Amino acid sequence: MASQKAVENSNRLRYIRALERFHKSIISYLSNTQELTNAKYDKKIDNALKLLNRVEEVIIYKGELKDLQNLVKKMIGYKESDNDIKEIKSDILYLSNQLDKSKNARRYKKDKHTKHKFNDWE
Repeated sequence: MASQKAVENSNRLRYIRALERFHKSIISYLSNTQELTNAKYDKKIDNALKLLNRVEEVIIYKGELKDLQNLVKKMIGYKESDNDIKEIKSDILYLSNQLDKSKNARRYKKDKHTKHKFNDWE
């Protein structure tokens, strides 16, 4: 039998993948749909929630994943709001972009002062 830790790990990964899938589907919808309406947005959220609700929620501690979880909860929260769809779209796309920027900032680090790196050799 699988150990308890392995089961928790697989549940955690399953939940993270479900969050990422939800996020990606909503961002794609908002970016590519020509005629956005609140009713269509609500329907898209309902369809995406069906997949997300299949997976049990797991507590997440890591920063970027926590931000992703908060963004998904905000997307779901906009479903019942009276905000204009253009405001919703701009806010969600902005927050998603900030999330992507924070992920990429960790991956790519620019070397500063590369010219001066080898001054000691001269």
